[in-house]
Amino acid sequence: MQVRADQLATQLARSGLKSIYTLHGDEPLLAQEAADTLRAAARAAGFGDRQVFTVSGAHFDWSGVLGAARSMGLFTDRQLIEIRIPSGKPGKDGSSALQAYCEQISPDVLTLVHLPRLDREQLKSAWFAALDRAGVAVRLDPIERHALPGWIAQRLAAQGQRVAAGDAGQQTLAYFADRVEGNLLAAHQELQKLALLYPAGELSFEQIESAVLDVARFDIAQLVSAVLAGQPGRALRMLDGLKAEGESPVPVHWMLANDVMALQRARGALAAGLPLPMALREARVWGDKERVFQALLPGVDDGALAALVVAASDCDGVIKGLRRPDWPEDAWEALRRLALGLLDLVAAATARRGAARRPMTLPAAS
Repeated sequence: MQVRADQLATQLARSGLKSIYTLHGDEPLLAQEAADTLRAAARAAGFGDRQVFTVSGAHFDWSGVLGAARSMGLFTDRQLIEIRIPSGKPGKDGSSALQAYCEQISPDVLTLVHLPRLDREQLKSAWFAALDRAGVAVRLDPIERHALPGWIAQRLAAQGQRVAAGDAGQQTLAYFADRVEGNLLAAHQELQKLALLYPAGELSFEQIESAVLDVARFDIAQLVSAVLAGQPGRALRMLDGLKAEGESPVPVHWMLANDVMALQRARGALAAGLPLPMALREARVWGDKERVFQALLPGVDDGALAALVVAASDCDGVIKGLRRPDWPEDAWEALRRLALGLLDLVAAATARRGAARRPMTLPAAS
């Protein structure tokens, strides 16, 4: 029987505990929460003793696992056994042992099998099929970007908080999702912080923006804001300060490159005929940055922007230790070059926009 992580509580309430639960996936938060849910249910059902086995390699001795399933607990007749297979590959002996284990499992033993994400071949293996037949296989699927705002809203509701209704609330959730995409543990920590910072009830965009930026290293966000505002002296001083404080160059590059790519997405949306507000939404530009992009986009030169996208990629390579022609080898010098390139783009766009606004002066009549 296969269920998703969000269906586990319903399965427990409807059918009670099964003999074996197989947790498979690479999402740490979901794995932790599913295991905690099952351990709590096990304690409530009287499974007082617990043994943990970690399969460390092909030469792991499975006899201990098989023996534990047949033995009585030290302090209770019911015991919880956890089998962790970090590689997801139990091997030939492990495959046979798991199939035998499923056939001899006692109703006084509850088993949790921890696995990483499995490929198609592993999901069709005899050992996984045996685990699936004997109990419940819980898929720890990652939360995709399109589903992340809804996931955040559900978590907010569970702690008595919510965002505004309608488009404003959806924009707030999308902003939140953009800041934690691909890292549910970070999202979970952000949600916990919101519960500590603010009382139950409706949260404003400004409250969430402030909390998320604080967690996401507000000083880096200030650096990007200075670059987009066309303040080279302040921006370069902040870049030097980040280096001196021991900041990793990776998040600095990510935030600079993220805005470069957002400019490219927005310019592409404008070229496709979308009006400016819709182009910004298509580019996932929110909050105060909307006003900045509204001012910049009409004056951005597409050729210069395309060159900056390439520069962002080259800078990424330098940070990862790769050599790039005509680029410095030091990561922070590469970041300085990328920041200066974005500052040049902003300055040119601002100048072009200013020139377009100046009234045309006609020559005096002779």
